[in-house]
Amino acid sequence: MNRYQDSRPAVAFIRGFGLKKGALASTVAHDSHNIIAVGTSDKEIVNAINMLIASRGGIVVIDDQEQLHLPLPVACIMTNQNGQEVASIYRQLNMAAKKLGTPLHAPFMTLSFMALLVIPELKLSDKGLFDGSKFDFTSLFNSHTPLIA
Repeated sequence: MNRYQDSRPAVAFIRGFGLKKGALASTVAHDSHNIIAVGTSDKEIVNAINMLIASRGGIVVIDDQEQLHLPLPVACIMTNQNGQEVASIYRQLNMAAKKLGTPLHAPFMTLSFMALLVIPELKLSDKGLFDGSKFDFTSLFNSHTPLIA
């Protein structure tokens, strides 16, 4: 979701995060640092994004039971908090993400690189799905497959 101007969010499917519930969201999304989120329902994704918007940036884990947030008030990508406090909150975020089902060692690092368009294969920008191998935007759907059979 573009955080610099009002526009429609870009949406795509992703595999490998393994979430069973909840959502993860962050304003650390290389290179543009828009908002990037992954989750199991639109409601949870929207709640996570809204938490980031209200707090003016950060990293979020959200589900029905808890909401954890690391504020990043400096350009939405940095903090002015003590390093030990930040490390403690980040560990809590990672543990909460694992409770939601992700097998990833570093789910927030992985999420941040899903927006870095120069790394092949498919990445997501605020303008849509980008094929890094072809270096061009692409459709979420195969254009040769009818949407309705």
